[in-house]
Amino acid sequence: MTFKDQILQGIPETLPAKRSLDSAISRAPKRKQILSIDEKTLALRNALRYFPKEWHSELAQEFKEELDALGRIYMYRFMPNYEMYARPIEEYPAKSLQAAGIMLMIQNNLDPTVAQHPLELITYGGNGAVFQNWAQYILTMQYLATMSDEQTLHIYSGHPMGLFPSSKEAPRVVVTNGMMIPNYSQPDDWEKYNALGVTQYGQMTAGSYMYIGPQGIVHGTTITVMNAFRKTLPANESAAGKLFLTAGLGGMSGAQPKAGNIAGCITVCAEVNPEAAQKRYDQGWVDEILSDLNELVVRVQLAIQQKETVSIAFQGNVVDVWEIFDREAIPVTLGSDQTSLHNPWSGGYYPVGISYEEANELISKEPERFKELVKTSLQRHAEAINKHTAKGTYFFDYGNAFLLEASRAGADVMHENGIDFKYSSYVQDILGPMCFDYGFGPFRWVCTSGDVKDLDSTDQIAMKVLQDIKTTAPPEIQQQLQDNITWIKEAKANKLVVGSQARILYADAEGRAKIADAFNDAVASGKLSAPVVLGRDHHDVSGTDSPYRETSNIYDGSKFTADMAIHNVIGDSFRGATWVSIHNGGGVGWGEVINGGFGLLLDGSVEASKKLKNMLFYDVNNGIARRSWARNEEALFAIRREMERTPNLKVTLPNLVSDEILKTIS
Repeated sequence: MTFKDQILQGIPETLPAKRSLDSAISRAPKRKQILSIDEKTLALRNALRYFPKEWHSELAQEFKEELDALGRIYMYRFMPNYEMYARPIEEYPAKSLQAAGIMLMIQNNLDPTVAQHPLELITYGGNGAVFQNWAQYILTMQYLATMSDEQTLHIYSGHPMGLFPSSKEAPRVVVTNGMMIPNYSQPDDWEKYNALGVTQYGQMTAGSYMYIGPQGIVHGTTITVMNAFRKTLPANESAAGKLFLTAGLGGMSGAQPKAGNIAGCITVCAEVNPEAAQKRYDQGWVDEILSDLNELVVRVQLAIQQKETVSIAFQGNVVDVWEIFDREAIPVTLGSDQTSLHNPWSGGYYPVGISYEEANELISKEPERFKELVKTSLQRHAEAINKHTAKGTYFFDYGNAFLLEASRAGADVMHENGIDFKYSSYVQDILGPMCFDYGFGPFRWVCTSGDVKDLDSTDQIAMKVLQDIKTTAPPEIQQQLQDNITWIKEAKANKLVVGSQARILYADAEGRAKIADAFNDAVASGKLSAPVVLGRDHHDVSGTDSPYRETSNIYDGSKFTADMAIHNVIGDSFRGATWVSIHNGGGVGWGEVINGGFGLLLDGSVEASKKLKNMLFYDVNNGIARRSWARNEEALFAIRREMERTPNLKVTLPNLVSDEILKTIS
C-alpha cells in the first residue's frame, strides 16, 4: 500500500503481524507497576475497544505482556510501515489544507531524528507524548485526511473522540492533555490513569504537535545564557573562557551546548544516557564527548586557559562533576540543570552512584528504593552547588523543577525566610522582566514545503521586519530586538534544523503579526512555494500558568491560578487558530502547571491575514494584561504602549499603593 493508502485506511482491515523493534532506537523507561489486577483488566478492556472482536483473543495476550513488561500498552504491532517524518504538505491525503498541515506537524513530532522515544510516541522530557498508543495515531491521521473545513476533530489526551460539525472559522482540531480533576493530579495519578489508557502527559509542545526539535529551546537558552553572563560579568568582559555547567541532553535539554557555543562560553553538559549524548554529538549539537572525570578536568582547565568556545558532553552524573570541579578548584561562572525533574521517579533524574542500567531496573522493580536514591542524590547535588555559589557561581533554576524537588528531598535550597528558594528561577531573573513582561516570546514557524530555500526566504523576511521595527522602537526593547536580529542573521550558520524546516525567534505582538503577515503575502505571491505553519512554545507571555517557571515573577499572589492559560486557549480558538491545545503538566511537572498553545496555517488568503492579526494580538496581550495587573513595571509600560497603538484595546490598570501607606497600618 502507498503512504496515502495507509493513512486513509485507518485501523487496518486485517490484523497486521507482530513487529520487531529496532534495538538502535532509544526506548522509554519502563514505568512502575501501579495497577491492581482488576485495573489491569480494565486497561486491557480499554485498549481492545479500538479493534474488532475477532482480534481480541490474540491482542489481549500481547497487550498484557506489554503492560506487565513496560507498565503501558503502546500497541507496537500497529506502528505504520512507512518512514516517519514531515513530508511536503502536498504529499498528505487531505480534503482540508489546514488538516494536512496538522498531519505534517504530528509526523514531525514523531520523526526519530526529533523524538526522544519515537516507538513509545514520546517526543521529549521522558514522558511528553503525542499519543498514548499507535491506534490513536492511526485513527487521528485518518480523521485528518477525511475531514472538511466545516468539521472539528476533538482529541482527549491522544484519543480522537471524533469529528463534529463546526464552521470554517472554528479550529480544525482541539486538543486537551491530562486535564484531571484537581484532586487527582498527583504524580501517581498520572502513572495510574496513563497506564489505564485514559490520559497522557503532553508536555508542552509534544501533545500539541508544535515541537521543532531542540532548536525550539536553543533560542530561549541562548537568550538566557547571554543575559546570565551580562548579569554576572563586568560590562567590558566577554563569556570567552567562562564555564557554564549543567545537565541533560534529551529532547529539550539537548539545546544547552549549542546555546553555549552561540553565547561564546565553555559548556559542560552531563548526561547519564550514552545514547542521548551520542545522538546530540552526531547531530552536531555538542562538540566533544568524554566519560572519564579526570580527563574532563584536564580538558576544561585547558579550555579555560585558552579561552575556548567549546561544548563538552560528559557521559555520567552531573553530581560527580559539580563535586570534582569543587575539589579541583575549577571556577564555574554559570550553573544550572535541565534534567527532567518534573518526572523524578520515572527516569527524569538519575541518582549518582549507580549505573544508568541499574537505575532503570530499579524504576520498575524497586521504585521506593529508586525514590530514596534520587532524594539522596538531590541533597548531594544541592550541597555541591552551594559550595560553588559561595565562590561566586551564579546558579539559576532552569524551570525543570530542580529547586522544587530538591526542597522536597530535604536539600539545602531554601531562603532564610523558609518560603522562597535561595536561587532564582531564570524567569524571575531574566526572561520574565526582560522578555515576557514586554511581550517577547518564542514565535516559531514551519515551512510546509520542506524546502530549505523557503526557510532561507522566511529568515530574510523576519530579519527585515525586525530591523524596520527597531528603527522606531523605544529604548526599553532595543536590546531584545537586536538580540533577535543577530539570532536570525546567524541561524542558518548555526545549523539549527532537525526534522522540519523550522525557525524560532522572540518577538512581541507587533513583531509576530508583521512577520506573519509578510509570510502570508509571500505565500500569496509565490515567493514561498507552500503554506507556513505558525506556532509558539507554550513557554511564553500568556500561554502558561506555572508558579515555578513562566509566572514565577508574578508577585500579587495569583501565580497559583490558571485563568490566563485557560483564557488564552479559549480566546485563540475563536480568533482564528487552526488548532488549539490545553495541557496539565509540562516542563515542571504534572499538577504543577496549566499550559496552552496554538497552530495557525498561513495559506496566502485574505482570511488568513485577518485571523493572524486578530489571534496573535490577543495571544500576546492577554498575558501582558495579566502581568500589568500584577503590577509588573515592564508589563505596565508594554500594555500602556499597546493601548496607545490600539484604541480598541481597553485594559484595567492597577492603582499602585505607596509602601509608606501600608507601613502605617498596624
